[in-house]
Amino acid sequence: METRTLGNSGLYASALGLGCMRMTFGDAPIGDHQEMVSFLHAAVERGVTFFDTAEVYGPFTNELLVGEALEPFKGQVIIATKFGFDPGPGGKPTPGRPYSRPERIKIVAEESLKRLRVDAIDLFYQHRPDPQVPIEDVAGAVKELIAEGKVKHFGLSESDAPTIRRAHAVQPVAAIQSEYSMWWRNVEAGVLPTCEELGIGFVPYSPLGRGYLTGKIDENSTFDSSDIRSRNPRFTPEAIKANRAVIDLLERIAKEKGGTPAQIALAWLLAQKPWIVPIPGSRKLERLDENLGAASIHLSGADLEEIDRVLADITVVGDRY
Repeated sequence: METRTLGNSGLYASALGLGCMRMTFGDAPIGDHQEMVSFLHAAVERGVTFFDTAEVYGPFTNELLVGEALEPFKGQVIIATKFGFDPGPGGKPTPGRPYSRPERIKIVAEESLKRLRVDAIDLFYQHRPDPQVPIEDVAGAVKELIAEGKVKHFGLSESDAPTIRRAHAVQPVAAIQSEYSMWWRNVEAGVLPTCEELGIGFVPYSPLGRGYLTGKIDENSTFDSSDIRSRNPRFTPEAIKANRAVIDLLERIAKEKGGTPAQIALAWLLAQKPWIVPIPGSRKLERLDENLGAASIHLSGADLEEIDRVLADITVVGDRY
């Protein structure tokens, strides 16, 4: 598989990475442990070298899975993980409660190193901004971890352009992770130009719109209560039906290119910038192979102009959260 460099960091990754969250967290049923270990091995065999996890996924179970599965490939793969949520009285971080105090960042690093079975964390993201902690303090804490050899690269997730600049001035940021896809393009206004200016890589999560851009979801689809889409405004029957125009576009181009809607959606992201590395999540080999096939699809300048023109006339219905 083609490799890409995340900005000026020197961090090389496969053009498509793998988001591991849903293997243990996010919807039901979660993957069988041994099947997921075998799945991660298959991903490496297919050329995937970039894997994304976080302490909060589970919590902890996702890092444990990734650490176990990828231990045989130490030195051959990149594992990105994240800190930044309040552990609370039970010691388990909770999504929605940002907490990035420097002392906590260092504790998370130590614990993640053990769960991931690595000597240093390849890429350590702040999962979400913490309004109570200056980003300079966050960057400073990670800078110290890098100096100690416990972390190799610093990343931010869902940060805005001014925050990225402030962090980068303290410790160079290797990558920004944020949602980005054909139906969520807000990062194009400020974040992507900032990344390009500063030499920072960009890692889109939910590059397939949580599955919607595969074209396999319609207004009759149902979601288990444990599935985050069951509470997502974009996955009400009304929104699914209203947003069909995006799928119509993808299906038309897929037919022309001999691909699938999912492959076109991923190929579109890959065509935006050479330092963009999407991380679609999958748990089945056929979906993984389909996603990886996107790297072989070429969208011309004319194709990209047409997609932009059509998307400009489509108003996506429903908030992303």
